[in-house]
Amino acid sequence: MAKEPMLKFVTVGRDMPSKRDAEDRKDDFLEIYGEYVEAKAEEQASRCSQCGVPYCQSHCPLHNNIPDWLRLTATGRLKEAYELSQATNTFPEICGRICPQDRLCEGNCVIEQSGHGTVTIGSVEKYITDTAWENGWVEMIAPTVEREESVGIIGSGPGGLAAADRLRRAGLKVTVYERSDRAGGLMMYGIPGFKLEKDIVLRRVKQLEDSGVEFVLNCNVGEDISFDAIRGKHDAVLIATGVYKSRDLKGPGSGSAGIVRALDYLTASNKVSFGDEVEDYLSGELNAADKKVVVIGGGDTAMDCVRTAIRQGATSVKCLYRRDRANMPGSQRETQNAEEEGVEFVWLSAPKGFAGDPVSGVMVQKMRLGQPDASGRQSPEVIEGADYVEDADLVIKALGFEPEDLPTLWGVEGLDVTRWGTVMADFKSHVTSLPGVYACGDIQRGASLVVWAIRDGREAADAMIEYIDQSVSVAAE
Repeated sequence: MAKEPMLKFVTVGRDMPSKRDAEDRKDDFLEIYGEYVEAKAEEQASRCSQCGVPYCQSHCPLHNNIPDWLRLTATGRLKEAYELSQATNTFPEICGRICPQDRLCEGNCVIEQSGHGTVTIGSVEKYITDTAWENGWVEMIAPTVEREESVGIIGSGPGGLAAADRLRRAGLKVTVYERSDRAGGLMMYGIPGFKLEKDIVLRRVKQLEDSGVEFVLNCNVGEDISFDAIRGKHDAVLIATGVYKSRDLKGPGSGSAGIVRALDYLTASNKVSFGDEVEDYLSGELNAADKKVVVIGGGDTAMDCVRTAIRQGATSVKCLYRRDRANMPGSQRETQNAEEEGVEFVWLSAPKGFAGDPVSGVMVQKMRLGQPDASGRQSPEVIEGADYVEDADLVIKALGFEPEDLPTLWGVEGLDVTRWGTVMADFKSHVTSLPGVYACGDIQRGASLVVWAIRDGREAADAMIEYIDQSVSVAAE
């Protein structure tokens, strides 16, 4: 009788891929985690308990068939594991790198709950698809039938690209309109290379280009082309712009020089990594070198900023967050990585104002946690008389993002938005108030995770295909 290849979590301990030493990795923007070798990937995958109700799968926005591809990996059937992983996730190698697995699949792993340490799902997911690329298993998108109908996609972030992939596989003509000079959206310019090296994203963009997807770069809708013109050119349109308007800070001195937006800061750093000449970086405005840096916020964007500042040669980097470690929204794994690299977290602290212009300090008020707010999280309360000034030469605002006013920017009537400014669309079909117009990702649900944008993009694509099929059927009658 063959030996059971799975359920080895009792005898085999959790083992992540090797992580580069903090002193070594904080001098460059290369990814910090290594890759499993085949034997180690099989070993770690074999720890899966193959439980009857896979909470890892149900807590994954894409509902990836995690237990199945873990078993295939453990038994050496890696190509089948890749095919199964790719069936539900357009970009598994990207999700394996940047998903907050500790809050999703791994955080809900049954053996984690029983005290044995979660299966390293994200690392195995990354290994499967990286190996598929190396072995040539990732094939060019080749539709069995080419169709005359076309779709326009506004935005080339994870939602837009996921939709483009699915639409192209259905044989539709796809044009992606992107206002930046490179496709990829948040994955290209919002996430640093130490979490996601850019050749990983460029490889997927090239796959789409080679399949016939047209990318129109440096294209600002409402300026270079009107929204109505895009609608007129295509049988259906997908709005996948993301949300890029930064939440602002108020208080004395909030308009001082040296206080910058997180996205501007991260975009400049990523552009420099491509070899681009960025004036605001060269001038020092968006460069942390030799500066005392204070980042305000506790999410994943704040973690990206503090770790980028370390790599740019800041003399000190501090992160102010108004709640404590247990209540911060960002990944605990990223917080640990930041601390290893020399970032200091100042918990229960919030900015009250700013000293100097250019900025020379942050006026900080100390907080304590009071009663839970509407979301159930404890609300921070000010401790009177505990204010102090935190020295700073560069302050980075990482307070989250809000949607831009698209109806006004694009001069379009009839596009309904919610009270938060997001595009109003059905959460299953993603259809908006305009016929033939759909929305997905952050511009529909608000600032969220890449994996949710991928799910939305795939769902929207399926709905658009159905809409176009119905339109063709009606026209034929």
